[in-house]
Amino acid sequence: MWSLPQQSGIRSDGLYRPNDHTRLHTYEEEIVEKNVYIVYLGAIPDVSYSPSSHHLSILRSVIQGSFVENSLVRSYTRSFNGFVAKLTDQEKQKLASNKEVVSIFPNNIFHTQTTRSWDFIGLKDTSNRKPTVESDTIVGVIDTGIWPESESFNDEDFGPPPKKWKGACKGGQNFTCNNKLIGARYYGTSSDIASAWDDVGHGTHTASTAAGNHVKGASFYGIAKGTARGGVPSARIAAYKVCDAAGCSSEALFAAFDDAIADGVDIITISIGSNAAQDFANDPIAIGAFHAMVKGILTLNSAGNNGPDPGSVSSVAPWMMSVAASSTDRRIVDNVVLDDGMTLIGNSVNSFELNFTLFPLVHGANASTKCSVFSASSCEAGCLDKDLVKGKIVLCDSRDGISEAYNAGAVGLIYANDRAGDVSFIVPLPAVALENDTYTYVLDYIRRSPSPAQATILKSEAKIDDSAPRVASFSSRGPNAITPDILKPDISAPGVDILASYSLIVPPSSFPQDKRRVKFNIESGTSMSCPHVAGAAAYVKTFHPDWSPSAIGSSLMTTAWLMNKTKGLSGEFDYGSGHVNPVQAINPGLVYDAFEADYIKFLCSIGLDDKKVRLISGHKSSCPEGSEPGSPRDLNYPSMAAQVSDGVQVAIKFHRRVKNVGNSNSTYKASIFPKTKFDIKVKPSVLSFKSLNEEKSFDVIVAGTGLPLNSMVSTSLVWSDGIHSVGSPIVLHNHVETSQDMVSDHQTDVDSLRNDTSPEYGGGVRRQRLTESFFVVDLAPTSPNLTLLSPLVRSISHHSACNSTYRDR
Repeated sequence: MWSLPQQSGIRSDGLYRPNDHTRLHTYEEEIVEKNVYIVYLGAIPDVSYSPSSHHLSILRSVIQGSFVENSLVRSYTRSFNGFVAKLTDQEKQKLASNKEVVSIFPNNIFHTQTTRSWDFIGLKDTSNRKPTVESDTIVGVIDTGIWPESESFNDEDFGPPPKKWKGACKGGQNFTCNNKLIGARYYGTSSDIASAWDDVGHGTHTASTAAGNHVKGASFYGIAKGTARGGVPSARIAAYKVCDAAGCSSEALFAAFDDAIADGVDIITISIGSNAAQDFANDPIAIGAFHAMVKGILTLNSAGNNGPDPGSVSSVAPWMMSVAASSTDRRIVDNVVLDDGMTLIGNSVNSFELNFTLFPLVHGANASTKCSVFSASSCEAGCLDKDLVKGKIVLCDSRDGISEAYNAGAVGLIYANDRAGDVSFIVPLPAVALENDTYTYVLDYIRRSPSPAQATILKSEAKIDDSAPRVASFSSRGPNAITPDILKPDISAPGVDILASYSLIVPPSSFPQDKRRVKFNIESGTSMSCPHVAGAAAYVKTFHPDWSPSAIGSSLMTTAWLMNKTKGLSGEFDYGSGHVNPVQAINPGLVYDAFEADYIKFLCSIGLDDKKVRLISGHKSSCPEGSEPGSPRDLNYPSMAAQVSDGVQVAIKFHRRVKNVGNSNSTYKASIFPKTKFDIKVKPSVLSFKSLNEEKSFDVIVAGTGLPLNSMVSTSLVWSDGIHSVGSPIVLHNHVETSQDMVSDHQTDVDSLRNDTSPEYGGGVRRQRLTESFFVVDLAPTSPNLTLLSPLVRSISHHSACNSTYRDR
């Protein structure tokens, strides 16, 4: 544990916000404002080096007198070089010109972005495993902490931690690690709990999704019941708490990466991100992931929850995997039954039972004597009259009325869901979200009913969803805003209605009035999809412990199931290479490998100057002298993308190399499918290998005429030896501004060539919680779902009878 110097103007909780500043007297006795910045210096030099002394020396070049020591907040010394300091704007500008500094950026705040899901993606209990190697695998979880007492982290039947583990259990007061949860650290947060205990729930959920134990009978009040488990249940977990309900500071993120790398984790999963992509040199997650990659550690990062806006993906560095969210074949739904027997299907995770009792319906507009019709209709705070809602189910035009309905004492709530209908939310009273047309139907029903209309809200249930997997509405989309020639996100995994372990000190919803506490909770978001791919990556690593991070990423990407385009959206910008397929990934045939030197060339190609490249690499690498810097698309990446202009002749070459990890004597033939308006050739089109780990190079040459603004064309390159199919998406695009404006030429039958099997699912929207940090999106059916079941008793018995048709997950 570390603590910040306690000085005037510094928060006692140790957490700095983007607007935090300290007003101090300088040696000139002038009042100045000092903000908190991260100063990144690259790799730690190989020579004998005292980081803290050096950091003070650097600060002395811009700060005079005794204020130097007061300005240094902390140093990063274990895995990379840097420090946190309080600086004036003038001091920051002077420091930025120092030849030893790679970048300086503010201490920004980032945000956090399973019974059935692992079976859905094909990684079943019966799948081939290597339990001894899996037990030596350590998954590092950078998140909101962890609930160590969860059954998912019980260490029964676990031996001592792997000998390679160099970490510690520094979880704070009353926090105990064990042989499953082998390490914990926490960093300055605004939480009331100064420890690694999870006071948000998010970190416990993601950790158990990636590597939790088998827990039988897991459910949320009986909903989605089954055996919960992570992707690698025999693996160990190390938890690094960098967030609380308010967010996650850059300073803490940097510290967690610094520790996790040095502690010896094998995989890092981080379901945290910013609202938009950042330059790599100013992104603490990208920087941390780069240094993890150098040490052989793959980082998995959530793509973000700002979809479906084009260009909204925030995780874009090529040395880490960006994970989109998709659905599973289980959907949580809820039903409203009107007193005429009509059943309306909506969305919510409703654990409350009204015992089929009918209650009067009242619209917010008719339940207020102190607000305008507009405000009352939305059930704005303070509008509802308790006497007018007592014993009734209230209808609110906005989900913002949930708290008001609860506080006013409503029996239940029906609210309009004006967003996509693919996520169900948890609220503290019986409630259901109806798609707008269905909601309007209920309002009309109330108006035309000769007697006061009544209804009941049923308990939610799991329903089979044959359309899965589909990319979730909230999942952030490409193209990559920083380097458009690198396709992001990389892959999709289950991120909708995921059941996993939870913290017992916070309610399952985001409402403080909610008194419930649960061992398992249902959440949605790319925060939930990210640990699925982390678990899949750890699974692959157990079979290939010597593979590089890029080789593991390549195996997951090139074996992914292709997905049908999401309705109205944009193919590979939604899901990258496709839907994760862990079992197939352990035998991909070929891999696209890349190492530090390859990524250094990539950084040179995007304009990073040689001085900074030398600092980042610890003076081991530099940009090529006397030659062109190359293009980002020259990186040996498993996917291929290029931004092209309108009306110009296109002549693009993607140079790639692949390593044979399949059969020693094998011949692969290339095919491009489907055909596009571009002429695409692969040279050579046949690759013959005589031994394992042999590498061959090839070029993909694209010719044709450019694309109109807001359009894209995509196809796939597949290398096949008759046993393996190694697929790579090829995407040509002109800048996409809105998904409505985009025209896609992608066809959806490529899966017949890529993989002849079918799939499944697999930090945040935030599940059912409506917190700002998780960029929440509501869900509802895409069209009114009206089923006439009369009388009401028949409707109720129908639901009971249908329970047997729903899979127990």
